[in-house]
Amino acid sequence: MMTDPEERLPKIQTCYGTLPSMLRKFDRFARRDYFRGHSAEEFEEWRKRERILLSELLGLEKMEVCDLNPVIMETKMLPEGIRREHIRIQTEPDVWMTMYLLVPADAGPNTRLFLCPPGHNGAGKYTVAGLAKYGAVQEKITQYQYDYGLQLARRGFAAVCPDCRGFGERREAKEDTQDPVLGLKGDCYWLAHMGEPLGIPVAGMLVWDLMRLIDYLELRGEWDMEHLGCLGFSGGGMQTLYLAALDERVQYAVISGYMYGFRDALLKLNRNCSCNYIPRLWEYLDMGDIASLIAPRPLVIQSCRQDRLNGPRGIVNAVEQVAVIEKAYRLCHAEKLPFHDICEGGHQWHGERLDKYLEYIGK
Repeated sequence: MMTDPEERLPKIQTCYGTLPSMLRKFDRFARRDYFRGHSAEEFEEWRKRERILLSELLGLEKMEVCDLNPVIMETKMLPEGIRREHIRIQTEPDVWMTMYLLVPADAGPNTRLFLCPPGHNGAGKYTVAGLAKYGAVQEKITQYQYDYGLQLARRGFAAVCPDCRGFGERREAKEDTQDPVLGLKGDCYWLAHMGEPLGIPVAGMLVWDLMRLIDYLELRGEWDMEHLGCLGFSGGGMQTLYLAALDERVQYAVISGYMYGFRDALLKLNRNCSCNYIPRLWEYLDMGDIASLIAPRPLVIQSCRQDRLNGPRGIVNAVEQVAVIEKAYRLCHAEKLPFHDICEGGHQWHGERLDKYLEYIGK
């Protein structure tokens, strides 16, 4: 039988997808642990329970403690007087975390410190630390204003720019690091396949590593750990959210490009990266509930009005979650400490707002 050479697949007129059913299930089963109380005392009890639950969902009880075994692999002085250390620590047996530490020339015991976890599509620490000599890295710095670690170091802060698992020097396959496209991306899909069947989602791996990074910085004892901040964009915002929610050693949090309701941003937009998906999380909490655990510590949330990750309803999806956060801060008598800054444009970090944020959180 002869076939049309251009007719390679059947012509399907209608696709009977699953999304409508899953949206109905979300509406039926999701967010059953949201805060229902009315007092600060009730909120504190709720927070204790939800932190235990969130730790379990992230698989943190399965993570393994080991010696940090830090190694400073290289130290380089940058033209601006910033010292850049290339460091490796061990966060679990057989798990190494690489990073750049940016230290201003006049840094001392009173110098404040920021963790700067990276997001996607930027080769990990290289964009955040501002290694603009590499063409592909420079393109992403320009596109997203991605060098927020360097931006902080230029303002006198020590900034730690780590590779999260699956990015930069922590890729699973070395050959992917040299591909012009793949080299900017990460291995979240493969990490999820390894971890989720064991009850360890990617987000749990990343949060654990950041907690161990704080342990390392405390061990060094060279800077002000009483005012530790964390700033992250996109996937770095995700890491900042979960870390600050669970670890009170983080005193200031700046979350850019990552505050949306799960239904619109991760269920309707269900082709987002695997690191966003934590088994069973949606049954209990939405993103605003998780951020409420940060109260009453200073919190800046930066949203972009045209960010496609807001979902089909746009910026209202972010505003709804911020309203949940603001309620928690009112209960903690810290009404002025959550700050939602809505910028124009698409998905990016707005570094030109950084000085305002630093002033806001008392820097």
